[in-house]
Amino acid sequence: MCQRENLPSMRLEGMCEVPVPAPRKRAGGLVAAVLVAALVAGGVGGGVGFWAANRGDSGSSTTVSASGDPKVESRSPGSVADIANKALPSVVTIEAQSGGGEGGTGTGFVYDKQGHILTNNHVVASAAQGGGKLTATFSNGKQYAAEVVGRAQGYDVAVLKLKDASGATLSPLPLGNSDKTAVGDATIAIGAPFGLSGTVTTGIVSAKKRPVASSDGGGGNANASYMSALQTDASINPGNSGGPLLNAQGAVIGINSAIQSAGNGGGFGGGQQQAGSIGLGFAIPINQAKNVADQLIKDRVPTYPVIAATVNMRDSGSGAKISSAGENNAAAVTPGGPADKAGLKPGDVITKLDGTAIDSGPTLISEIWTHRPGDKVTLTYTRDGKQATTEVVLGERKGDNRS
Repeated sequence: MCQRENLPSMRLEGMCEVPVPAPRKRAGGLVAAVLVAALVAGGVGGGVGFWAANRGDSGSSTTVSASGDPKVESRSPGSVADIANKALPSVVTIEAQSGGGEGGTGTGFVYDKQGHILTNNHVVASAAQGGGKLTATFSNGKQYAAEVVGRAQGYDVAVLKLKDASGATLSPLPLGNSDKTAVGDATIAIGAPFGLSGTVTTGIVSAKKRPVASSDGGGGNANASYMSALQTDASINPGNSGGPLLNAQGAVIGINSAIQSAGNGGGFGGGQQQAGSIGLGFAIPINQAKNVADQLIKDRVPTYPVIAATVNMRDSGSGAKISSAGENNAAAVTPGGPADKAGLKPGDVITKLDGTAIDSGPTLISEIWTHRPGDKVTLTYTRDGKQATTEVVLGERKGDNRS
């Protein structure tokens, strides 16, 4: 379990919260330091992460009112109203109630005709851990009890299933290709911000491959998630978590998961002051989310690609440095593991994974986790002031419990 105040390093297959400096420029273009964002589900389903301070970024987004009633006046094909009208019947508001009776609200959407619902792990975690209950309410008001099929803390993805889907109209939302999205593409977010179900907001993809580390506020590495996120200025607030981020064709390109705040602290539950969107929202790319969802439906546990090395999680800007020792004084580079086989050693500073610049340990994790075990990646690193490259075949770790 990592401590917030003193975290020199962590193993790549683990997760932890870290403070991070502002983005910096380096050769080859602008490389963003990892952002530390707050997960955006409300109440028990969500929580707080670290907040980046004094960021002046802001975006403009438009809130669009849409009821989802198929009897509403028709709109031009491809318009926001048309897309929202088609998508809303497949979006659900998730009520998560813990065993202690506390509740929170998030969002999810129909994944398949078997009744699987895709959402964020942090939306359902408290209910799943504490013997609570989950309900999914469709736009027509019909409510169904749901259960967790599987959840992945590191990816912040969870799959639910309706306990009794009889009578439910299950129309899976079409999935897009998040790898094909471009900065400037139009986006549409659907969710239940502050409990306002069926809310539709619009914006654009304002950045891609944004490294984001976020936490549900549980205070330990098991509560952290890392993503190479799609950034959008569509307004996202507490309760939007787990909802779909659509493109202009109405296909899902991401799962809304976290926001950046201009405040110095605060949270979305527990009586703390709530914070809202400043135009920086982050979504898990749907290509990655689909891979994870399929794993969870099949095996109920997630699988993470790893290089089996311990890197410094505190510093950023110069790369991801392999530490001198791992957890419990274990070897920083696991003997016989992927990093060891590739010739990596303690003290090496990883600066690039394939064509992506690496400026910190969390950035390296988020990029590795966009791949699958068995994938071959090229790492660029420096050792004793000299640059070198090596190929690494990624290993795997199953489940979130690292013990």
